[in-house]
Amino acid sequence: MSKPLKQIHLAAHFPGVNNTTVWSDPEAGSHIEFSSFAHFARTAERAKFDFLFLAEGLRLREQGGKIYDLDVVGRPDTFTVLAALAAVTERLGLTGTINSTFNEPYEVARQFASLDHLSAGRAAWNVVTSWDAFTGENFRRGGFLPQEERYSRAKEFLATANELFDSWQGDEIVADQETGTFLSDAKAGAFVHTGQHFDIEGRFNVPRSPQGRPVIFQAGDSDEGREFAAAGADAIFSRHATLDAGQAFYTDVKRRLAAYGRRPDQLLILPAASFVLGDTDAEAEELAKEVRRQQVSGATALKHLEFVWNRDLSAYDPEGPLPDIDPDVDGTHISQGRAQVRMYRDPLATARAWRELAAANNWSIRDLVIETGNRQNFVGSPATVAKTINDYVQSDAADGFILVPHITPTGLDVFADQVVPLLQEQGVFRADYEGTTLRDHLGLDTPGLTGP
Repeated sequence: MSKPLKQIHLAAHFPGVNNTTVWSDPEAGSHIEFSSFAHFARTAERAKFDFLFLAEGLRLREQGGKIYDLDVVGRPDTFTVLAALAAVTERLGLTGTINSTFNEPYEVARQFASLDHLSAGRAAWNVVTSWDAFTGENFRRGGFLPQEERYSRAKEFLATANELFDSWQGDEIVADQETGTFLSDAKAGAFVHTGQHFDIEGRFNVPRSPQGRPVIFQAGDSDEGREFAAAGADAIFSRHATLDAGQAFYTDVKRRLAAYGRRPDQLLILPAASFVLGDTDAEAEELAKEVRRQQVSGATALKHLEFVWNRDLSAYDPEGPLPDIDPDVDGTHISQGRAQVRMYRDPLATARAWRELAAANNWSIRDLVIETGNRQNFVGSPATVAKTINDYVQSDAADGFILVPHITPTGLDVFADQVVPLLQEQGVFRADYEGTTLRDHLGLDTPGLTGP
């Protein structure tokens, strides 16, 4: 007997902090004005997506001491945006990335519990750590923690937040109208936590939220990150979106769950994925090439090369050959606050490999950055893209995808109108919401009053 078809989970990432967005497109809109967020969220809800996802930028990135102006010009506060979106949506989950390195458990738990109440149980928290001192300069806790300490703090941060979420053992505290005192006062959010990173005691002032706790996401890919997710996350925001890499990641993370007394279905694997649609596969392929060249302008290509070379390359022609000088591996890095800096741990080896690729293919600087950078994950007609997504999910390369359109805020519309109906026809994606909370959408258990 064949196993039943898995149901696909879909979400939408508002792409405000990466170079996926084609800023030069006439349809590109503001990444600050609320109308952009509202349009994006309403489209996702119309398509019956599980949730909307917001990344976080805690400092404007710099290159060569100047604001890096090629991909983002600011980032509004996550909680403010999600709270506003709660008022213009009814079922869509609201997921925010909040840093565990520079915040405090009481404050973050209070904000997420409040958001869960405001949205009637649709809040989710993507727990991340911060790796760079550059971002840390914005906070009292300057600098940064070594990786093992970052995850140690993150684990205790999440555990402490869960203690706060669970500290209310009833739905509400009732006031005695005659005496003015509270009944069942002993249940009203009392907590005591003593640990390596946090030593706090008091009463949590937000009653237990509709989901018990917000859904917990994790985005780290290191071994420590995978263990952190297996121990306490509900879903992983993964970057492994090819079939082979997705299956390997899926298998590795799911097998870790048993050590924590968890079932495979208690942790969802949701890679980020971009897409380009056309009337035919050939048309989509041509459009994808055009989109990629729009995403990587000549200026962007030079800036990307500077991540590796750690030199000012503004004098080079992006349509010309790669620099014949070697990367500077001794000086302070000219890029600040960019995750790409960590991706090239051996700049000299990377430069050699790139020169060989460019020579073999007669690539310019811009060609190289386009060909070696992130590619669109799903390219084709609506039928092709729907089939590919379903194949990935049914073959355990993912439980679904967090889609990142290249146009904001309208880029999700075509997927909602042309791909989602095909998935619904195949019986692998909901025709309507069956529950009210994000945990309902994701098929996750609701935590009990006293434990996970």
